[in-house]
Amino acid sequence: MNDAEAASKRGSKSAQVLEGARKVFMDRGYEGASVDEIARVAGTSKATLYSYFPDKRQLFEAVMQTQCGRTGEVMGCGQSDVPVDMALRQMAVSFATYLFSPGAQEMFRVCIAEAGRFPELGAAFHASGPARAHARLIAFFEAADARGDLAIDDPETAAQQFTSLCKAGLFLRALLGGTPPGEDEIARIADEAVRTFLARYGKDARARTPG
Repeated sequence: MNDAEAASKRGSKSAQVLEGARKVFMDRGYEGASVDEIARVAGTSKATLYSYFPDKRQLFEAVMQTQCGRTGEVMGCGQSDVPVDMALRQMAVSFATYLFSPGAQEMFRVCIAEAGRFPELGAAFHASGPARAHARLIAFFEAADARGDLAIDDPETAAQQFTSLCKAGLFLRALLGGTPPGEDEIARIADEAVRTFLARYGKDARARTPG
């Protein structure tokens, strides 16, 4: 086996361990998860698991970092070659669909539950997840403003407002165990978010603003 094949195999095994650990941590949290169960779910031995991650804490941090990175990918994907209202709706649906998905809800719950034990994890979660998505959205708004598709003087505030509209007051309810919205409800939320956002930041907004 050459070096490239060995590296590929090692990466595949590490991913296998992380996926098994993710399932156990999401189901039982940090305290309730045992290394024995993680190894069993991952289909590997404890010795192999420890060869990649020396202790449960490092494994938990690796799992959450991976999950946080995925969070940052769900926003900022708007296309500049489609009408701005369509691009905004695509982003709103993508963001809300992810936000209310079982995997995302599990991740948020575990992060909140373990924030006291892992304060640095909370900062890492925000930096690689919400803050990254927020930055992508700001970049989209800046570009849309420069093209004249939107009229936004404060892209950072606009980004905060847009993501809040996409949650529509339902995120906390879902996080606390309420029934998350289905596809039809997400579509309605997205339509209302875009309609409200464009009423404030549509390309003619500056002409309507006094002074």
